[in-house]
Amino acid sequence: MTPAVSPDVLAAAADAGAIARAGADAAEDERRLPDATVKALVEAGMMRLLVPSQYDGPGVDPMTFVAAVERIARDDGAAGWCTAIASSTSSMSLFLPEASARMIFGPHDLVTGGVFAPNGSGVAGDGGVRVTGRWQWGSGTQHCDWIVGGVRCDDDTFRLCWFPQDDVTFHDTWHTSGLRGTGSLDFSVEDAFVPDELTTQPGVTRPVVDVALASFPMFALLGIGIAATALGVARRALDELVELAGAKRPQYASRSLAEQPYTHIELSRAEARVRSARSFLYDELSAAWEVADGGEPISVEGRVAIRLAALHATESAVAAVDAAYTLAGGSSVFSSNVLQRCLRDVHMATQHVMVAPKLHATLGRSLVGLDIDTSML
Repeated sequence: MTPAVSPDVLAAAADAGAIARAGADAAEDERRLPDATVKALVEAGMMRLLVPSQYDGPGVDPMTFVAAVERIARDDGAAGWCTAIASSTSSMSLFLPEASARMIFGPHDLVTGGVFAPNGSGVAGDGGVRVTGRWQWGSGTQHCDWIVGGVRCDDDTFRLCWFPQDDVTFHDTWHTSGLRGTGSLDFSVEDAFVPDELTTQPGVTRPVVDVALASFPMFALLGIGIAATALGVARRALDELVELAGAKRPQYASRSLAEQPYTHIELSRAEARVRSARSFLYDELSAAWEVADGGEPISVEGRVAIRLAALHATESAVAAVDAAYTLAGGSSVFSSNVLQRCLRDVHMATQHVMVAPKLHATLGRSLVGLDIDTSML
């Protein structure tokens, strides 16, 4: 069950996903999303899901955000990933001055993305910040109109600075095994001037728009977007396995893969992993959303629960894809087989810091009642 999810948004995600599926091979070859896929995602509103209605955005809740990303990732993991990054970035519209937010996020055809890591250096003064820096993992930034980068400034502030695409240089660094179509290359700026009104200070700048989403931590939104991508990839892998199993007869076997008891056992386990992890994620998001919608801040315990559910969803997705890949036997080793792409894509997701296995150390420390650094929760 998917609680409190907009059927209209899911229908739009499915339509855009169909275009993404058709362009998935091209995305792999080009190492970025094809123009047709980007156009479909933009027209469906998938790249600005968290822009509030005050700026004429969809303003969806976190459960709908996850469901939309998951649905697109079923068709193409790279498209789901780029949707997650662009839409989680669009939540920053809540913190910019209204005029800046309307300029960047108001037009329906503008896309945003970038990297929050403070890899830039800034000199503050004259009503802005002069920035030089280079960032990795710039997912989908080549199709973004505005790109954000984290910057450490000489006035001891950490700021998120917004750059128009013309100020940004892209570097051809994205040569990877998985999620090739995301175009997550390096980008840089050199002595770019960013006016103060195009900057925010995470943890310091108060939201300009009074909506429940403003209570959701920025990193939680990013983490659940990555988890949703992994869940979508896992669903595609299990669907592909079921379709393959009916027609495939393993070598030296007298029965099809679908008739093998071992297939039944491992498929059942994988299905249970994905469904239960998905339910855990939606349950924690629903509980946190009820708190936020009531005007209360989400507690540290609530934030830990969200991040634990996102991490568990990602790990469960990996286990399910591994099982599907193994059960398919020799068929899955070829690049032409979707299971090959699913395997590479889902393992790539685990390398993102928001769902990396080492996060268990922080979450487990909190669960036994010890203090933790909550700045990235």
